[in-house]
Amino acid sequence: MRIARHLMALTAAAAAWVFGPGAFAANGHSENWQLGLQEAVTPSAQGIRFLHNDILLPIITVITLFVLGLLIYVMVKFNAKANPVPSKTTHNTTVEVLWTVIPIIILVTIAIPSFRLLYLQRDIPKGDMTLKITGQPSWNWTYDYPDLGRNDDGSAKVSFSAYLKPKDEADKDGVPYLLSTDVPVVVPVNKIVDLIVTSDPEGIIHSWTVQSFGLKIDAIPGRLNQDWFRAEKEGVFYGQCSELCGKDHAFMPIEVWVVSEDKYKAWTELMLKSPDDATLKQFLATIKPAKETLAQN
Repeated sequence: MRIARHLMALTAAAAAWVFGPGAFAANGHSENWQLGLQEAVTPSAQGIRFLHNDILLPIITVITLFVLGLLIYVMVKFNAKANPVPSKTTHNTTVEVLWTVIPIIILVTIAIPSFRLLYLQRDIPKGDMTLKITGQPSWNWTYDYPDLGRNDDGSAKVSFSAYLKPKDEADKDGVPYLLSTDVPVVVPVNKIVDLIVTSDPEGIIHSWTVQSFGLKIDAIPGRLNQDWFRAEKEGVFYGQCSELCGKDHAFMPIEVWVVSEDKYKAWTELMLKSPDDATLKQFLATIKPAKETLAQN
């Protein structure tokens, strides 16, 4: 019984840590020794975190403690020394009804919010803007903003490819290596962004994933997939390709800047002028959210 009490105490401490405010990464990416999910900044991510933390985790904890207590009870009460003459009971109607009905109730309890969350994610609303994302065979992403105008050949006027930022530059800029890109995606806060996601026809399957957005959508050659998000906080948020896609799979990061509408408008005006790298880098430094406000409440 002493062992059981110690295990229960450790479980309670772990749960307190997971639910505590320090358990969630507040820098748009995971942290060393982090427990729990990243901070949620979209309705989908908030629904995922609620389902995990407020429904699944308590249910799992209760079931685990119950099974642990049951095992200890059986070992103590029904061992050969305490119970030399074993029972010949073959069934118990009450127990059989309970172990059938209780799992059904648990599954229904999980299913209702799960279906609501799934509907929220897949019922794609009319967007305020469209972002086309293309996974490339050179293990990078290409982003098109078709709403900002098209060229004579039908291509988007604002289009760029984002590559992994070299380690020396990442260290110099104080940003996480393997998560930062040379050019970020920029979107306005509190606006619905419709995503069109695909992969180069001669490429391979990728997956565009940003954990703080609760978003993971596959990029498949020759197929257009659709998703959406509405970031409710300004900040810099990171993701990575989440589909094993070859030798440089680990070097295919995603960096999204969520900025105010005024800053987004200024960014679009600059991008329509096709600025050189130096001009763009200088401008981005003026609209990047301050580090202390990244992904904060």
